[in-house]
Amino acid sequence: MVWTMTAQFEHSETADAVYIRLRDLPYAYGEDIDHERRIDYAEDGKPMGIELLDVSGGVDLRDLPEADTVARLLTEHAIKVFA
Repeated sequence: MVWTMTAQFEHSETADAVYIRLRDLPYAYGEDIDHERRIDYAEDGKPMGIELLDVSGGVDLRDLPEADTVARLLTEHAIKVFA
């Protein structure tokens, strides 16, 4: 697990998955963007986390909240990003 000033980054190479916690808020509900990307929301409707699957092939940043933060974290951990 890697901590940043605004986000927490968890990477499981075994599961080929990443979870980025954007805010320290309780989970209320989640929405799948597609089969590899899911956004978790807090009760106030703000995104609080992003789950990314199959990250070894790269991550599509389209439609992700805080895409700049996500791109920076993924790049820091040698995970390819697509804009």
